[in-house]
Amino acid sequence: MNLAVLGAQWGDEGKGKIVDLLTPRFDIVARYQGGHNAGHTVYVNGTKFVLRLIPSGILHAGIVCVIGNGLVVDPQALFAEVDELARGGIDVTSRLFVSDKAHLILPYHRDLDLLSEARRGERKIGTTSRGIGPAYEDKIGRRGIRVGDLADRKALEQNVRDNVLARNRLVHDSTMNWQSVLDQLVLIGQRLQPMVRDVSLMLAEAQRAGKTILFEGAQGTLLDIDHGTYPYVTSSNASIGGVCTGLGVGPRAIGAVMGVVKAYTTRVGEGPLPTELTGDMGNRLRDSGNEYGAVTGRPRRCGWYDAVAVRYGVRINGLDALALTKLDVLDGLEHIEICTAYRCGSKTLTEFPSDITQLAACQPVYERIPGWSTPTKGVRRFAELPENARRYIARLEQVSGVPAALVSTGSERDDTILREDVLASKIADFRLKI
Repeated sequence: MNLAVLGAQWGDEGKGKIVDLLTPRFDIVARYQGGHNAGHTVYVNGTKFVLRLIPSGILHAGIVCVIGNGLVVDPQALFAEVDELARGGIDVTSRLFVSDKAHLILPYHRDLDLLSEARRGERKIGTTSRGIGPAYEDKIGRRGIRVGDLADRKALEQNVRDNVLARNRLVHDSTMNWQSVLDQLVLIGQRLQPMVRDVSLMLAEAQRAGKTILFEGAQGTLLDIDHGTYPYVTSSNASIGGVCTGLGVGPRAIGAVMGVVKAYTTRVGEGPLPTELTGDMGNRLRDSGNEYGAVTGRPRRCGWYDAVAVRYGVRINGLDALALTKLDVLDGLEHIEICTAYRCGSKTLTEFPSDITQLAACQPVYERIPGWSTPTKGVRRFAELPENARRYIARLEQVSGVPAALVSTGSERDDTILREDVLASKIADFRLKI
């Protein structure tokens, strides 16, 4: 059975660790959207790996990893990641593949990203300024350059010239040389060519051969371009629909869906965050959870667990189970709050509002849960968790609407509780792969 793992909050939920943990149960790990704005952090034997474009399954020898057409790929960032892994003893040769339909992020996209954010003034989105949004704009505008285009020098030259000249008309303080960009792309094409595949066909053939796929998402449901808190969102479909469009697989290829959530809530950048804590408790969560962007280093905004937002993620994605991360960050708290509804004026909402103005005006309705003093860090059996920690998890399951199949209690791969009974009952045939 194929499994999709994606973020059910505002990103940064710990998807990298969960994908890495589950990878040995699959043959292929396939990333379906986003760009190198993702920062999937995996710790193996004390060594930290931050994966931005390459699927998190790459750390396991023999696992095939693919980058789908739903991503926008900065080739220099990709090569830097490949080289960084090689220095860490991770060889990706002959097992990392890139869709020929994936669009490229080129130098002028980064310039346009900075210009666009500057023009927004106080309404800035808070992007990573890596050119990802403008690359998706070019894709939708049908002027993008795809990985497969690097093989056609004549057509490539025309596209590069047109796009660079358009950039120069918008960016007035500097002029980019289109010939230099073209020369760089020719060299990029030579190195990239051995990785290029028709990923849709590749995955179809793999399934016919009985191989299993782990679909990996980036960012989170509430940053989805269609279903997130627009306009404070990313530029791709981070929710379940992105699997089909971003890899060229049919919906029946998705056997089950696991949503990754933190035991509290975080968000990077602008936009509403109903449970945000700005005082000492917010700082405590940020410092204890090391809530700083793996890619940008930006501090994350922190708040209590928002069950209204997670229920929305459950509905949008059809989640079968949750992977609950960073439970240990809550160790030592006298009490913990759970947001179970929003109060908006005279109304109480139990469903996530689609109107961002309304969401920004909402106040959280909290339920107080007793905390625990016994550390959970490194606990690997559910029965060994403090009683109040188990009660907290049970309450999160009730208010979110789905069970927690995995509970992460630390950064290391093995600091995880696998609840085999939940996995087997909610994700058919998964017991065979534990």
